[in-house]
Amino acid sequence: MAQWWRSAAGHFRTVAASRCFSSAFRRSHYHTIQAIPRECTGSKVSARDRMQGRIPTVLFFQSLLEKNPDGRSESKKHLLTVEKKQIKAILDSVDAPSFCSTRFVLQIRAGSGSSHLVESGTVLPIKIHRDKESGQILNLVFVWAEDGMELKVDVPVIFKGEDVCPGIQKGGILNKIRPSLKYLGPSEHIPSKVVVDVSNLDIEDRIFMRDIEVHPSLKLISKNENMPICKVVPTCLGNREPIVE
Repeated sequence: MAQWWRSAAGHFRTVAASRCFSSAFRRSHYHTIQAIPRECTGSKVSARDRMQGRIPTVLFFQSLLEKNPDGRSESKKHLLTVEKKQIKAILDSVDAPSFCSTRFVLQIRAGSGSSHLVESGTVLPIKIHRDKESGQILNLVFVWAEDGMELKVDVPVIFKGEDVCPGIQKGGILNKIRPSLKYLGPSEHIPSKVVVDVSNLDIEDRIFMRDIEVHPSLKLISKNENMPICKVVPTCLGNREPIVE
């Protein structure tokens, strides 16, 4: 019976994930990130940019991160700044964990307030550097993410249905083992998040990485697809800590 529930849950997870991807991609096109070139680098220059309400940003092909030089593409690296106010607005409107798995249109203008378009394309944020004490954004890292480009992306896992989960209602705890899943595939098919429905899980039920259905062009990067994403574990009286799988 538990297996049947997991199969049904898998169907709903798949529907939710695909809807989530399409709606997130539509939303991302409401936000066209405006950037301008940054000719000078260094801590003093970056500090000045931040004082002026801008965030130092770097944009390149993800292949530049490959350890093997043969796998690196011809450089198309840009040193830029983006407006802090705009990035904050995007973070407020897009689910924060999904920011680094959502594609955006980026336009590079000749300068602040310029109407001259130097370059435009689709990008994916892959890193937000924040100040450890204040939490303020210090730097952003983007990679080119045009259709057809193969990317490796950590996709956040979002759990839903905990409020009606039978196992939790019986006193169990949802042990969230994997906060994200890494996929390799065409950028246009990578979802902004994976929604896992746990509303039918009983105590000791679990959902595995292999249970998650995404676009067939995507490859899950994992040494063991049989590892669980989550599990409803029993709790003893006085011990409410989740058990590590």
